[in-house]
Amino acid sequence: MESSSEGVARVGDGGVVEDPAHTEANAPEAVLPGAVVREAVVQETVVPEAVATAVSAIAPASLSPSRAGDFMQCPLLYRFRVIDRLPEKPSPAATKGTLVHAVLERLFDAPAAERTAPRAKSLIPGQWDRLRETRPEVLELFADDPEGERLAGWLVEAERLVERWFTLEDPTRLEPAERELFVEAELDSGLRLRGIIDRVDVAPTGEVRIVDYKTGKAPRPEYAEGALFQMKFYALVVWRLKNVVPRRLQLVYLGSGDVLTYDPVLADLERVERKLLALWEAIRLATETGEWRPRPTKLCGWCDHQAHCPEFGGTPPPYPLPVTLPVRAAESEGGAQGRMGPG
Repeated sequence: MESSSEGVARVGDGGVVEDPAHTEANAPEAVLPGAVVREAVVQETVVPEAVATAVSAIAPASLSPSRAGDFMQCPLLYRFRVIDRLPEKPSPAATKGTLVHAVLERLFDAPAAERTAPRAKSLIPGQWDRLRETRPEVLELFADDPEGERLAGWLVEAERLVERWFTLEDPTRLEPAERELFVEAELDSGLRLRGIIDRVDVAPTGEVRIVDYKTGKAPRPEYAEGALFQMKFYALVVWRLKNVVPRRLQLVYLGSGDVLTYDPVLADLERVERKLLALWEAIRLATETGEWRPRPTKLCGWCDHQAHCPEFGGTPPPYPLPVTLPVRAAESEGGAQGRMGPG
């Protein structure tokens, strides 16, 4: 299989290949034994309002794929989440994604021969109980469902997503090198990049593939580049940490049964690094001036912060940081530094 900086492949339901030059079906098994990864939400976790009011605001110190995406979508949203740390209600879709990811991660605790769809579905109740214990706010989702009918339907939807994964990958043939891997790298500029990779596979030849599960539907081809941004972010961090360009990036869309793959080259990662440095400079400038402008889009309809947004007649909270240049991390003398391991 040839590496390409341009080709994007899509594998639909039933294994129909739209671009045979860039698919798993054409890759040697010894080169690509398989993989899986999830969107990272690190450090900038949204906290309950009672806690947020007691926590001193601090200037942004690192960047994750989620928060980079927030700033590109709407700088004011980034401020609300990272600096103001305003509370957000759990959503059924996001919580379902968390549940499905937990199930698919735990499935690999079992011996290969026992990684079946029935076993995976049997893990759902226990992982849902665990999620309620660790994140009790998710109980709000079904507070108005005393008979449990909506919850039952929601859990059935999670089962369907888990089942669909077995039509896209064969877990009996996958042995992840890492799961839920925390990665962090400091660039020469001092910018720290960090995230959590759900699964990394390393071939006997040392080649790496990272894959991300999405419980929604695959985007249209014209929006594929935006969907791959997170994966290129992770590839950049791995390259900076290990001096290895991942062989393949793969997005598995459980909602539609599609697989999106991309084979990066070094020039891709260098472009992403330049983009992130420009993005971080814009974040630094906004932090310094206190000017976080809203950027209205169709996504505003799902935003939890309309009451604080000028586009909806709201007023942002008083800016909690002094309008001065934030302290920047000292540049490392030996190039990029970082770590790979538990967060």
